[in-house]
Amino acid sequence: MAAANMKIGFIPANRGFFSSELAAAMRSETIDAMRQLALDPVVLEDGQSNLGCVETRQEAEACARLFREQEVEGIIIGAVNFGDEQAAALAVKQAGLNVPVLIFGCQEEHALTPGMSRRDAFCGLLSIGEALRQVGFTYSVGQRPVCFPSDQAFRDDLDWFVRVCRVVNGIRKARYGQIGARPDAFWTCRFDEKRLQRLGPTTVTLDLSEVFGGVRAISDDDAEVRGLIESIADYADSSKMAEATMLRMAKLELFLRRWQAENDLDAFAVQCWTSIQRHYGVCACTTMSRFTDTLTPAACEADIIGTLSMHALQLASGKPAALADWNNLHNDDDDLVNIWHCGVFPKSFAKEQPRLASHEILLNAGIAAENQVEGVVELQMKASPVTLSRITQDIDGGWQALIAQGQIEDNPASTSGSYGWCRIEDLQWLYRNVVLQRFPHHVAITPATIGNVLWEAFGNYLGFDVFHTRQATPGQYQTAMPFNQAP
Repeated sequence: MAAANMKIGFIPANRGFFSSELAAAMRSETIDAMRQLALDPVVLEDGQSNLGCVETRQEAEACARLFREQEVEGIIIGAVNFGDEQAAALAVKQAGLNVPVLIFGCQEEHALTPGMSRRDAFCGLLSIGEALRQVGFTYSVGQRPVCFPSDQAFRDDLDWFVRVCRVVNGIRKARYGQIGARPDAFWTCRFDEKRLQRLGPTTVTLDLSEVFGGVRAISDDDAEVRGLIESIADYADSSKMAEATMLRMAKLELFLRRWQAENDLDAFAVQCWTSIQRHYGVCACTTMSRFTDTLTPAACEADIIGTLSMHALQLASGKPAALADWNNLHNDDDDLVNIWHCGVFPKSFAKEQPRLASHEILLNAGIAAENQVEGVVELQMKASPVTLSRITQDIDGGWQALIAQGQIEDNPASTSGSYGWCRIEDLQWLYRNVVLQRFPHHVAITPATIGNVLWEAFGNYLGFDVFHTRQATPGQYQTAMPFNQAP
């Protein structure tokens, strides 16, 4: 479902020598469709302009002022008849909001007959698109460019567009926390902070020493700490966790929640090993899992671009998004891959109640003592559709994004940590020609089919080169793919 109460500007584009009655009907139907998705339409009222539509320069300027005052997060231009392309383009330009724009035309009431009142909306839609291009604006077109606003197809396109708005605006305004440095061995987690700022997100840094000092300053008897211990125990089976571990996890979570609020953070990434185990005595996995499950993406290994990838998926789906390793292929199935991480997936992914455990890899490697590596979330993902994506900065200064869609399915093969068996068509092609050539080892995942939302947001508005498993021409951005199908 689209984001409730999102303000979307609506420009009913009119030409006065067409039927006023038909124009007013389509304006009203469009507003009704927006409200059915719990959106907040921002549109001129009858009296502020002729029919509440936009045709003249004065009406376009009034519309632009209204959009600026209301700070709309997207703009829809509906050709309620042929529509005036100059007024529509002027309203978008003068609003100056740099938000996504959707254009559509309204269908004729019935098959053409001589003398009937008609709209000729598709012809006008072409002109509106041309005018937007001339003034330098990118726009979106749905799967049904000409339809009735009361059609289910229009509501589907509207839902898709609002998700695109959520991704584009969310990324452009994002604030990400980087807690600690990346693990020294992981060049794959390096990024250019200045280039990220040019894209939109601001990075807020915090040294791990500040975290350790902050958590130790929190009293063991703090009421919020005691409440978090109970909450963690409800979140997952913690019967094997030492009391000291539960206390450390609660204090770490409380410190980070306060730091998040103070800095207005949308997401963060953590240097999750090995300093935190050696110097604080716990794994950060449970804390990160709980943040992610409540829609604050928390990425492993200080991977800020992984954080960006998670955030984009969450914005598109409205559901939690985790960060995983592309892990082992199934021995007997070339299209089945184990999507895995140490133990940080959100509880909402789980097939059954998760359990808290020790980090086997760190323990077996002798990184830290057994009482220092507790706190990973062990779970197997439940069967569901899934979208996977990874954004990366290429070495020449550009942005690239991978999109894949698949299905989490049950399989008797098992492992420790958090994982799911994911079926992706043409997986070997993906590995050979895309992942291994252009993308690092982390991939963001969410249990929803939203590949085409990301495709539009990344390729059309954010200027990324976008790649998918069936793509013949690397870097080619192709528009107008179905919302709920693989690109």
